[in-house]
Amino acid sequence: MLFYYGILAALFWTGLAVALTYYRRRIPFLADVAPEPGTEAVALIIAIRNEEADLPGALDTLVRLRYPNLRILLVNDRSTDGTGAILADYAQRYPQLQVRTIAELPAGWLGKNHALYEGYRASSEEWILFADADIQFAPDTLLQALTWSRRHRLDHLTLLPYVRSRSEALNALLSTFATMLEMRQRPWAVRDPKSSATIGVGAFNLVRRSAYERAGTHKALALRPDDDLQLGARIKASGGRCDALYGRGAIALEWYDSVGAFVDGLMKNMFSVYNYRLPLLLVAGVLPTLLFLVLPLPLLVLFGGPREWILAALVLLGQLGAVGTGRGKYSRLGHGLLVPAAGAVLVWVMLRAAVTNLAQGGIWWRGHFYPLSELRADKGEKNW
Repeated sequence: MLFYYGILAALFWTGLAVALTYYRRRIPFLADVAPEPGTEAVALIIAIRNEEADLPGALDTLVRLRYPNLRILLVNDRSTDGTGAILADYAQRYPQLQVRTIAELPAGWLGKNHALYEGYRASSEEWILFADADIQFAPDTLLQALTWSRRHRLDHLTLLPYVRSRSEALNALLSTFATMLEMRQRPWAVRDPKSSATIGVGAFNLVRRSAYERAGTHKALALRPDDDLQLGARIKASGGRCDALYGRGAIALEWYDSVGAFVDGLMKNMFSVYNYRLPLLLVAGVLPTLLFLVLPLPLLVLFGGPREWILAALVLLGQLGAVGTGRGKYSRLGHGLLVPAAGAVLVWVMLRAAVTNLAQGGIWWRGHFYPLSELRADKGEKNW
């Protein structure tokens, strides 16, 4: 039985390495796009809450964006640290920055989603760029993004950001996480209107205003922690033309600075991906991760003989190729060695998130509690 499981695992990983090598090459880099002049009005909207550590560095890149018709709306969502003072200082020095402050959160909303929606309501521009407060932009990023969108008549463009942590252990974990995201969302197929593939990334969601409104705006995603993914799904489902590009050389961030911070961050929205249903999480999340990430190498090496060891070598080569290399992400060949450990961490996060959310009957998000009954009623893309 172990031998046949080893064959399945070896086929999976070698096939995945070959497929990802091919498909990743179909995703262009935004940084390679030659920028062309454009006059489209753009509102760049960022929801900000307690971001005093990363905010100045991000704002320094925002004010250097080279785009002639840009308004930057910074929505301070009930921050309790020094964020407000930082925003006031930058707004005074840079007139293209406009700050809106939210003092109270209405019922039926997650804070970030409400802040982005309020930014939209305060805008009138033809294009809207939703971004996160810790993103650092290259000066021509927006000009290149509008050039690509105009050239391909897009309604939605998302960028896969270049993410690198000061923790090399976390970098290895992020390599596996990014590979799993690629497998699930298939960003190379997003531009194909006949494909079901969709993606949206909170770091950079550029949307045409009419398409955003046709998709229901963030009001349709009021209680979705995964609002970025859901936004991409709704825009495509409503007939929008979408695409995904690599953001390396255009946008970058340090998502988290440690494995512990990464685990805590995923706890907020991991269960929501499976619509807060434990059976779905176990079947679609935990079981495949165990069978294909965590168990193959340990089982084949520890409990097999020469035949299984050969299969283990094939599994390892596949993991090195699929996870340890990548065009658009920060990766090192050695990251592929840690796939079983990374998979174990992700299984732990999924199970811990499910148990915690079920035990307390909901989730805590930015100091506010949301019951599961309310969260399950908002199914995002499944409403289409």
